Amino acid sequence: MKYDYLIIGAGIVGAALAAEIVKRRPQARVLVAEKEAQPAFHQTGRNSGVVHSGVYYTPGSLKTRFCREGLSEIKAFCAARQIGYEARGKLLVATTPQEQENLYKLEQRAIENEVYTEQLTQADLGRLEPAITGLAALRIPETAITDYAGITKALLADVENAGSTVLFNAPVTSVTQAGSAYRVQAGNQQIEAGHIIACSGLASDRVARMLGMDPGIRILPFRGEYFVLPTHLNKVVHSLIYPVPDPTLPFLGVHLTPMIDGTITVGPNAVLALAREKYSHFSVDVRDAWSALSYSGLWKMLAKHPRATWNELKGSLFKQVYLDAVRKYCPTVTLSDLRTYRSANRAQAVRPDGTLVDDFLIKHSGGLTAILNAPSPAATGAMPIARHIADELGL
Repeated sequence: MKYDYLIIGAGIVGAALAAEIVKRRPQARVLVAEKEAQPAFHQTGRNSGVVHSGVYYTPGSLKTRFCREGLSEIKAFCAARQIGYEARGKLLVATTPQEQENLYKLEQRAIENEVYTEQLTQADLGRLEPAITGLAALRIPETAITDYAGITKALLADVENAGSTVLFNAPVTSVTQAGSAYRVQAGNQQIEAGHIIACSGLASDRVARMLGMDPGIRILPFRGEYFVLPTHLNKVVHSLIYPVPDPTLPFLGVHLTPMIDGTITVGPNAVLALAREKYSHFSVDVRDAWSALSYSGLWKMLAKHPRATWNELKGSLFKQVYLDAVRKYCPTVTLSDLRTYRSANRAQAVRPDGTLVDDFLIKHSGGLTAILNAPSPAATGAMPIARHIADELGL
């Protein structure tokens, strides 16, 4: 079977890209090949469902651009398809004088990124969210929650309705050049594709190497562990409640997130996982563990952030440490309120010198494209990301 475009991966970015291609090229034959039995199985379906506003990101970065454009598009898409979407707003809560200083810096960053914010005094915070305590807060009204797995399924339905194909249980295991095209083994099918675009998330570096590209980075999986509050606390907060993040780290800290299903999750932390696509607390995959532990970039990265590394590990090992992080701003939560919930692995691209790749990283080589790093807010910005790549391909 011959296809004009092969998309490897049916997460939200792969789905959005396939939908964008069939919209621009209605006659093109597109195949989305997904190794799992369903879409959005890994990062897309395990995140906290937050539609981000872009307050944190470096001005002028792709993250900022994609996030700002994507927020309004996700909102419109959900309204058109009757997918759950609630603009709850986010509160960044400062509990120490140093965090208040960092809050001011975030407010300036928000102004640069054209994100509307509201300053809240301690009294304002108490009136808006009585269960939350802090010295001050910054409110971002635009921040919302949604169902990213539902959005992914709707995008893939658009692809199929346009006459293209979505194939599950179809891992891409080999790619060879065949003239100006590529011969591909996808599951039990042999196909030919004119252009291949890898949207492979936690396997992005490995898929790039399979395509004959040098990724220049290695994916290190960081497990985010979540708890969920009991149902009688589902109304304890209305807004999303976040601590003021450490500006030197790519993680946002343990937060309270109302989910689109009505529950409230607590998390995540960020600890090195020894399996990219397994999610229990002590999961180990020998290949994944060796890939991470033998990589010099890991140890150089950890050496740059020893205190944060130790704090995250303690939070994973000891529930009380996790609770203490939450009680800084929500003292009513008790140890028994933290009920085990799902975990999620985040694909963090790391350079050999230990530098974290902070922005999107996309490489092209002939008829091959690899999305090597698609960090948060990739789900929020999936549609602008798709347009960006389609533009780069001249579609």
